[in-house]
Amino acid sequence: MAVLPPSAQAACVIVHVRILAMPFVDRIQKDLTAAMKSKEELRLSVLRMVKAALKNKEIEKIRPLDEAESLQVLQTLVKQRKESVEQFTRGGRADLADKETREIAIIETYLPAAAGEAELDRAIEAAITETAASSPKQMGAVIKSARAQLAGKTVDGKALSDRVRARLERLSGA
Repeated sequence: MAVLPPSAQAACVIVHVRILAMPFVDRIQKDLTAAMKSKEELRLSVLRMVKAALKNKEIEKIRPLDEAESLQVLQTLVKQRKESVEQFTRGGRADLADKETREIAIIETYLPAAAGEAELDRAIEAAITETAASSPKQMGAVIKSARAQLAGKTVDGKALSDRVRARLERLSGA
């Protein structure tokens, strides 16, 4: 077995990382092309917006995004759309709220499965045990630990925060 010099080993690692990061962007590009061919206007528009958001973040970071950063961008886009749906619904614009909801559904196809209620509760309990938290003042440490346990899953930060706060308030009040 040949041993590569350190510079060649580093080059192999960089190439390997880029190959791992490529499928996500490639999948979006492939789906973008398919949407063009099938003339799906909404899907095409959403995929262009996703591709632009990923490219803008890549330019901002001055390096290619890894998988986690790409998923973070998509989660941000979903969060923005959910806030828009809320605003449009309050403003009586059901047509725009419906469009945003359909956009969310398209973006979510690229996100990993969301953490279920039971899974969220187990992660929170484990995080409270791990951090030995007993009051809402320790909420940050519990959320950080719970997020680490739910790595690879889509987690709504606000829902997690609300659940952790409620659980810690019950602990401190009990």
